[in-house]
Amino acid sequence: MGRAFLVVMDSVGIGGAPDADQFFNGTRPDSGANTLGHIARACVAGEAEEGRSGPLQMPCLDRLGLGRALELASGLTAPGLGQEPEGQWGAATEVSRGKDTPSGHWELAGLPVPWAWYYFPDETPAFPADLVARVCEISGASGILGNCHASGTTIIAEHGAEHIRTGHPICYTSADSVFQIAAHEEYFGLEALLDLCARLAPSLHEMRVGRVIARPFRGTPETGFERTANRRDYAIRPPAPILTNWVQSAGRAVHAIGKIGDIFTMEGIDDVRKGPDAVLMQHLADAVKTAEDGSLTFANFVEFDSLYGHRRDVSGYARALEWFDGEIARIVDSLRPGDIMVLTADHGNDPTWSGTDHTRERVPVLVAGAGQGALGQMGFTDVAGLVARHLGVAVPA
Repeated sequence: MGRAFLVVMDSVGIGGAPDADQFFNGTRPDSGANTLGHIARACVAGEAEEGRSGPLQMPCLDRLGLGRALELASGLTAPGLGQEPEGQWGAATEVSRGKDTPSGHWELAGLPVPWAWYYFPDETPAFPADLVARVCEISGASGILGNCHASGTTIIAEHGAEHIRTGHPICYTSADSVFQIAAHEEYFGLEALLDLCARLAPSLHEMRVGRVIARPFRGTPETGFERTANRRDYAIRPPAPILTNWVQSAGRAVHAIGKIGDIFTMEGIDDVRKGPDAVLMQHLADAVKTAEDGSLTFANFVEFDSLYGHRRDVSGYARALEWFDGEIARIVDSLRPGDIMVLTADHGNDPTWSGTDHTRERVPVLVAGAGQGALGQMGFTDVAGLVARHLGVAVPA
């Protein structure tokens, strides 16, 4: 019995979303954003030379059909991408009204978001007084810092020293439906931060805020601050069964790698392995060696998005893509007969675009292990159907 490996390359969009004009970075609509295409063109133009050089090199994914998927999604051809595909390839379009992690992942798992998310206003203060009071009540602090839309790395640089001095948690949001709390692992305490987020989450979920995210960091005002790998997402539980439930209900094992367990609140998931992307890649390689027949392994690689997309770091994003391609090539080659690996994304985050937020884009769908062929234009939910059919698992009506 074959196995399935569903791998989300977080934010690796390929442009072309038909409703991109309805989504914004500041006042600029996302029309024309193209994460992969613009990175490839920047590389050829010599605009991505930090730590790498020359045209974007992604031979493994391009061999599966990445360049063709890019052209199908957006009409853009990218130098260095466009080999004759040896895998199955297509471009997926999202229908959920969000360009965020939960919206993309839920829909990839077969469930479009059935409601409108709540977004905090882009003003200061951003949060209602009763929410601030609840944060203070739980944490024992006399106030909060931030209370605005902000970049996670910028806000800890701005408020880290005051946070250490006062013990006030740093609270901020973004264009996503999210409430984020940054706190120092030593001075505030990692467990105290996680407890604060866990206790706040139910009331925020009632507001239809998609996630409460704990953002721990370390460092000093003298040496600077850096976020750690102990991030934790407290997401709304999906309101209906999803791909992981379908597989688990059929008596199969479901393994999660990365933040998949947090995104789906462990719905239908047997176990989870976490870490930075380099560690996650080893976890994925191990899963290909050890996962049971008929099982699903669902992985997310977040650093394209968290380290490079939001920071508009074109060189860093290009380096991450080339690293991922080299690593995944070895794993694809180790798949057993009867296995498939589906590589896709949840949204875009064009590092050449204005602002710091995600961009509304179509995403690639690349399938290794299922022969060659064009999948064409498809929906995000079709990814769940593709995986379920391969595993012989029923797809609910």
